[in-house]
Amino acid sequence: MEIKDVVFTYPNGRTIINNISLKIEKGSILGIIGPNGSGKTTLLDIMANLIKPTYGEIKNNETIGYLFQNTKSSFFCETVKEEIEMSAITHNYKIKQLNKRVKDVLKILNLNEDILNRNPMTLSNNETKLVGLASILIYNPKILILDEPTNNLDDKTKKELLVLLKMLKNRYHKTIIIVSHDMEFIHKLVDNIIVLNNGEIVLHGNKYQVFSNTRILKKYGLLAPKIMLFRERVLNRKGIRLEYRDEINDLIKDIFRNVY
Repeated sequence: MEIKDVVFTYPNGRTIINNISLKIEKGSILGIIGPNGSGKTTLLDIMANLIKPTYGEIKNNETIGYLFQNTKSSFFCETVKEEIEMSAITHNYKIKQLNKRVKDVLKILNLNEDILNRNPMTLSNNETKLVGLASILIYNPKILILDEPTNNLDDKTKKELLVLLKMLKNRYHKTIIIVSHDMEFIHKLVDNIIVLNNGEIVLHGNKYQVFSNTRILKKYGLLAPKIMLFRERVLNRKGIRLEYRDEINDLIKDIFRNVY
């Protein structure tokens, strides 16, 4: 997907997205972060072709699955089974394979088949997000767009979601675009990050480059992941420059290697 010189302005003249250009590599995971009102969800809507930019263009020939922040707002059917099947039919998935496909998707998400007869409105927060993902994965899109997917999830489900998204990237070569305020989740998941403020990209790079800029992040009301803050503290207090790591245990091992 490529975004070229995209601008989005409301009829009242308020500009939400201001001249953004961005190329998202196939099979990569992009994190989009920024303060509230910076234009993150509007940018996702433009990427998903839900709204048209005022200026600029989006180049994309791949199918897209969009998990909305308020996932229940996208549910219309009386049962989970109907919801998932309707999504497949809407996106022209082969009907003959539908029953098997539904079961396969539930297995990927560790969901019991009993959930198929439930009313989507009765689902827990965890179940709602997973059923929302099932309604996307059923038609096998190449690009997944996720708006605040960890909101209201417990720690166990967050960890399972992290493993799932990494698997979708590594095994099935999905391109994933995610907006989240959960910096710990973003840090463990993504390859690259853009920071939005007032509809403009103010920082862009791989996750280590972006999260190393703790002062710039703080300027926009964003806090770097704990592991990056810890790494910075070790450098300032002990003079030990550590490699970038995703897990705190690996960072602690590096400290001991440097000390001993």
